[in-house]
Amino acid sequence: MKITTRQFQDTALETIRDDRLSAAYDTALARFRRNRENALAAVADVEDLRDELKSIREETLASLAVHLETFEANVHKTGGQVHWAADAADVGRIVLDILRQKQARLVVKSKSMVTEEVHLNQQLIEHGIEVVETDLGEYIIQLTEEGPSHIIAPAIHQTAGQIADLFDEKLGQRAEAEPQALTGVARETLRQLFLNADVGISGVNLGVAETGSVVLVTNEGNGRMVTSLPPVHIAVMGIERLARSWDDAAVWLSLLARSATGQPMSVYTSVITGPARPDDLDGPEEVHIILLDHGRANLTGTQYEEVLQCIRCGACLSHCPVYMETGGHAYHNPYSGPIGAVVAPLLYGLEHAPGLPQASTLCGACLDVCPVRIDLPRMLLALRAEEVEKRQLPLHERLAEKAAAEMLTSPARMNLLFRVGRIGQKLTKWLGLSVGRYPQAASKPFREMWPDLEEENDEP
Repeated sequence: MKITTRQFQDTALETIRDDRLSAAYDTALARFRRNRENALAAVADVEDLRDELKSIREETLASLAVHLETFEANVHKTGGQVHWAADAADVGRIVLDILRQKQARLVVKSKSMVTEEVHLNQQLIEHGIEVVETDLGEYIIQLTEEGPSHIIAPAIHQTAGQIADLFDEKLGQRAEAEPQALTGVARETLRQLFLNADVGISGVNLGVAETGSVVLVTNEGNGRMVTSLPPVHIAVMGIERLARSWDDAAVWLSLLARSATGQPMSVYTSVITGPARPDDLDGPEEVHIILLDHGRANLTGTQYEEVLQCIRCGACLSHCPVYMETGGHAYHNPYSGPIGAVVAPLLYGLEHAPGLPQASTLCGACLDVCPVRIDLPRMLLALRAEEVEKRQLPLHERLAEKAAAEMLTSPARMNLLFRVGRIGQKLTKWLGLSVGRYPQAASKPFREMWPDLEEENDEP
């Protein structure tokens, strides 16, 4: 779907006008901001840690191909298998090939933004595979047939009352509208599915080249069930989600949960290094890791390479004044908020998301809170410039911006505009017409006052 500025605004207005939605976002995002601030304040050298993570991510991406080859070789040493996927279709083909080999019909999934990115669920369902999301938030939005509205909290827009009604309608189970009771319903429903599943599919928070391991960071036990109970585990990983060593991974993990949810570490931080060994009590017989490009390699060495440093903590969403008002569904893709406004046009094509670079005040809050100090405002401006160069803006916007440029680059025309504006405001006041929220213009503009101020400053 092509996301124009008008489409973004129309969807955003639905959220802004919905008091229930606005309250849900306000409550959840305020909690995320408060918890993040407290968690980072408890780390004495947090700014140095952020600088270190920035350096680690820069250095890793500078030699990404080398580290990916090391990762692949070490995965093979553990008994795992690596598959390379150029795009969404490749991911679907690889997964379907594995499922057919195993005659699999039931798949359980752990939360994964990258599988949302390539619409993996839809690809599998079209081929008759039953796919069940097992993260509570993802399970809820699967039942409602929605996309995620936040990177780390996909059902942030749903209230407990709505979820209780949803479970009653879809599962035939009525529960009290409070978290513990609702979680109990989901747990009871999903437990047998874990045991019956032929294949488990997960994302990857980060891979460690040094040992060929993948790390999953979750707050629910479903991730471990998905990756240990089914006989086959498939992990889908963006090629940029790589740490060179466990020392690098430790820095990454020390900031991830603190930036995302305000925890020193998530409840479950799972490390998977190949399939189960003969003396292991559980674990899959096969581990397949799919390394997805989907345009990422094309970003290396460009002005947008910095966006690949993102660790998907969601801090920028929770602090963005635009996202806080519009919610995640206004972005019409899995990656919402400031990071989504940059990532989506780069992954799907700027022509498919011309409205997203405009969905920002450029206030810099995203840069301030990013644990990797990613300069999203700079890239948003660069994407806007690309839109102008490629003439992707609507004609009326191009004409308006051209007129503004002509006006702003001419002092004479600006002075004329100011004078006309002052006359217009005086006229509307004299006629008793409202001038809206704009204040009355000064009788004398600042630029005319400046010479007198200079003289005053020069006086002894």
